[in-house]
Amino acid sequence: MRYIITSFLFLFYIGVGTSQEMHPEKLKEIITEVSDTLQTNGNAIQFMYQERILICIYDENANRMRIISPIVEREQVEEEQLLNALVANFHSALDVKYALSDEVIWSVFTHPLRELSEHQLRDAIQQVFAAAATFGTTYSSTNLVFPGNSKKKEPEEPEKIIKKT
Repeated sequence: MRYIITSFLFLFYIGVGTSQEMHPEKLKEIITEVSDTLQTNGNAIQFMYQERILICIYDENANRMRIISPIVEREQVEEEQLLNALVANFHSALDVKYALSDEVIWSVFTHPLRELSEHQLRDAIQQVFAAAATFGTTYSSTNLVFPGNSKKKEPEEPEKIIKKT
């Protein structure tokens, strides 16, 4: 009897786990629903979401996908902004991280492709957008913040020189 129950639970778990399997066609379908415009090129989907460029890149063989959004060129960023982005990666960027590649700061979400749910994909798109939009201000992907030393360094105002007359 124990064997039958264990087998049933295992088969139920396998059935539930595979019923939500993400694949490229489903990715495109969901992204099409939420985007303003969409362009595909091989395993990349570039789309506009609330007037911001996002790109979804997937690899079925490696079971990986990522959604990215370019934010700013590295040469236009102050050191404090980079440090704030690193602090945010720990406290307020949540499922999205700030990253540097090809001298561009990016908002990045990565996840195994097959295990990605529709809800996670929709949430990831929103978080990538929010993290890119808030770079330089709150550096956040949602309203949630993990507690701890999350103080970001504020830019210092230059000293005012007062001339004596």
